[in-house]
Amino acid sequence: MVDECYSKSMWSLALVVLLFVTRTVGEDPYRFYTWNVTYGDIYPLGLKQQGILINGQFPGPQIESVTNDNLIISVFNSLDEPFLISWNGVQQRRNSWQDGVYGTNCPIPPGKNLTYVLQVKDQIGSYFYFPSLGMHKAAGGFGGFKIASRSVIPVPFPPPAGDFTILAGDWFKMNHTDLKAILDGGSDLPFPDGLLINGRGSNGYTFTVDQGKTYRLRISNVGLTTSINFRIQGHKMLLVEVEGTHSLQNTYDSLDIHLGQSYSVLVTADRAAQDYFIVVSTRFTSQVLTATSILHYSNSAGSVSDSPPAGPTIQIDWSLEQARSLRRNLTASGPRPNPQGSYHYGLINTTHTVRLQNSAPIINGKQRYAVNSVSFIPADTPLKLADHFNIPGVFSLGSISDNPTGGGAYLQTSVMAADFRGYAEIVFENSEDNVQSWHIDGHSFFVVGMDGGQWSPASRLTYNLRDTISRCTVQVYPASWTAVYMPLDNVGMWSVRSENWARQYLGQQFYLRVYSPANSWRDEFPIPTNALLCGRAAGRLARPV
Repeated sequence: MVDECYSKSMWSLALVVLLFVTRTVGEDPYRFYTWNVTYGDIYPLGLKQQGILINGQFPGPQIESVTNDNLIISVFNSLDEPFLISWNGVQQRRNSWQDGVYGTNCPIPPGKNLTYVLQVKDQIGSYFYFPSLGMHKAAGGFGGFKIASRSVIPVPFPPPAGDFTILAGDWFKMNHTDLKAILDGGSDLPFPDGLLINGRGSNGYTFTVDQGKTYRLRISNVGLTTSINFRIQGHKMLLVEVEGTHSLQNTYDSLDIHLGQSYSVLVTADRAAQDYFIVVSTRFTSQVLTATSILHYSNSAGSVSDSPPAGPTIQIDWSLEQARSLRRNLTASGPRPNPQGSYHYGLINTTHTVRLQNSAPIINGKQRYAVNSVSFIPADTPLKLADHFNIPGVFSLGSISDNPTGGGAYLQTSVMAADFRGYAEIVFENSEDNVQSWHIDGHSFFVVGMDGGQWSPASRLTYNLRDTISRCTVQVYPASWTAVYMPLDNVGMWSVRSENWARQYLGQQFYLRVYSPANSWRDEFPIPTNALLCGRAAGRLARPV
C-alpha cells in the first residue's frame, strides 16, 4: 500500500514536472523594455525645439524582436500631459487592448505608467512606433520596430553585413501644441519647414559601410503630411520586404514611400571608396524639400562629390507604375515555414464590399476631414472600454455607412460593424487632388488594384489576384481608387485612419469593430488586469487579479 501510494505520488510529481518543463520549453521568449518619456531640447533643423524623448533619445530606442516574442514595455509618462504610444503595423493578434490609440486605451496620465504586454505573433518585418495622441508625433516620440525571422525559418536572401533603420519624414519648427491650436482653430497646417533623417537635417547623420558588403536598410516615412522619395547616390536598391511581406526582389533607383509606409532594401557598397549622398525629397508638392545623409565607405578616399541626385517630383503615373510593380515572393517563407503563396487570397469569395470616400468639408465654419460624409470626433470614453463594459451612449454601430452617401458632412463618433472571419473588399476612393495614405490597425491586406478615375464593379477585372503585396498602409492617388482584400481575422476595435496626421486629427478616421459572438479567449484576450480606466469606465473593475 505504501509502495502504491509512493508510486502514485512520484507519478503525480513527474506529471507536474513534465507539464512545467513542457510549458517552459514551449513558451516564446520575453523581452523587457523600460521607457521614460520626457521633454527635452532638440535641434533637428538647427533651431532649438521642445521634443518628446524616450530615455533621453530622439528618435526613441529601437525595438529588436523575433517572431512570436512577448514584449513587456513599461512606459513612464514624465510629461505634463497625457500620453499614448501605438505600434504602426504590429497586429496585436486577439489583443486590441494593447493597440495604444485613444479608441482602445485610456491615456497614461502625467506622472503615471502603463506596461504594454504584447506579442509579435506570426509577424516579421519593419515597422515603427509613435505617440498617438493629439499632435505629439510632431514632437518626436517615435522609433523603429524590427521583427526578425526565427532562426529555423529561411530568409530569401543571404544575411546582410549590417542592418540600418532609417526614419524619415517632414518636420515643423513649430511646437506640437501650436500645430494643434492651428487645427483646433479650423485651419490646415502650413507647409513643412524641412525633412529629417533619423531626427536630423541635411548631412546630420552618417551610415558607415565596408566596401563590397551588402546592407539592409529599413526605411519608414514617419512624417505628418507628405509623401517622400528615397534614393542613394550611385547605388541600386534591391527591394526585399514590404511591411512584413517578402517581396519579389526588384531593383529600384529610388522608392516612393508614402505616409506611414515601411520598406526594406538591400544595398551593396560596390562603388569607388568615397562618400555618397542618401537623399529624401518631398513628392507631389509644388515646393520640393530635400534632406541628405551620408553613406560613408569605411575606406573612403574622399567626401561626397557633385550634388545630391534629383528625384521625381510630381509625376503621378511614375509612382503608380512603381506601386503596381510591388509583388509578393510566392516561394519565400513568411513568419511560418510555409510559402507566402500558400494562402490563395484571390480564390476566396469576399463576404461584402466597403467603399470609403475621403473628403475635406467645412463644418461649423472650420476645416474638417471626413470618410463617407462622417468626420470622426473622439468620445469621452475609449470605444473598446465602452464596448467591453456595455456602456450606452458612447458610440453606435453603423454610425458610418459602408458606402459613400453623397450627403453633407457631419460630426460623429463613427464605428463600423464587421463579422469575425469575414473577407472584405475595401475600396478607397479619392476624388481630391492630393495623395491619400490609409492605414488599418490589427490587420494586413492584399492590395489587389489601383487606378485613376471612378471605381466600379468592372474595375475588378483589373485586379491582381495572384501575387500582389500584402501590407497595412496603402496610398490612393489623386482622383483615383485603391482596392484591397482583407481577412477579418482579428477580433477587436481597430483604427482605420488617414496617415496624414492633420487629416486624422480633424476626422478622417473611424473604428472597425470586428466581433465574434463566441466571447471566447480563443478569439480575443480578456481585458488586462492593469488596464487604465477613464471616462465613463472609471471606477469599474477590469477583472479579478
